[in-house]
Amino acid sequence: MLKNFSLAAVAALVVVACAQSPTGRNQIMLFDDKQLSTMGAQTFETMKAETPISKDARINDYVQCIASALLRVTPQEYLTNPWEVVVFDSEQVNAFALPGGKIGVYTGLLKVAENQEQLAAVVGHEIAHVMAGHSNERLSTNQFLQSALALGDAGTKAYGVKYQQEIMAMLGVGAQLGITLPFSRTHESEADIVGLDLMAKAGFEPRQAVNLWQNMAAASSNNTPQFLSSHPIPENRIAELRARMPEAMATFNERKKSGRLPACRK
Repeated sequence: MLKNFSLAAVAALVVVACAQSPTGRNQIMLFDDKQLSTMGAQTFETMKAETPISKDARINDYVQCIASALLRVTPQEYLTNPWEVVVFDSEQVNAFALPGGKIGVYTGLLKVAENQEQLAAVVGHEIAHVMAGHSNERLSTNQFLQSALALGDAGTKAYGVKYQQEIMAMLGVGAQLGITLPFSRTHESEADIVGLDLMAKAGFEPRQAVNLWQNMAAASSNNTPQFLSSHPIPENRIAELRARMPEAMATFNERKKSGRLPACRK
């Protein structure tokens, strides 16, 4: 009886918390956006305290110029609070965006992103993660999986199932490979799509996104098979971008007609 009630409660929670991403994909969102924004801001403050911040005015202006151009075409609903952009002095080839309007760019990325368009592809990708609520969705998915595995553990124990511990370990691995990692790959692919649209609307030549990810692949020594990876392999990522390119180029060409294209310089 308790088991049936718990399953019903979890199912009801999932139904109530359904949402849609910017691409129209159904999502489960169990957490409050304000709470996640607070968590994002706290995490960002910790990072600023622990990681050196670049004092190079030229680099800061360059990154801010690109981020500002992208944010000007970001839907208004994601601009409730001013976004904060920080350049971290680190060799990491990375960037990130957090709920609450926080963007971090590592100086190491500037060695791989060769021009404003390529850096815009990365920053647009990270803004897209926030727009799509991927942090909320990932936390919600993990919460749901933990609840489901706890119920399975209780059920196998209650019925005296043989090899209970081994079965639960296999279920845990199955959840990781079958749900958590594919969800993460879905998030990355979705952020690529939404980010490509953002950069095109902002006036950054979208074909440079393909060049960026080619540079990323060349700089990476990661040969993890896709089914064991949280990110799509570069070949698949590039193929998806190319498939979306005609639409992105049409958007870019419309923007180009206005004659107002970004001119961010290092």
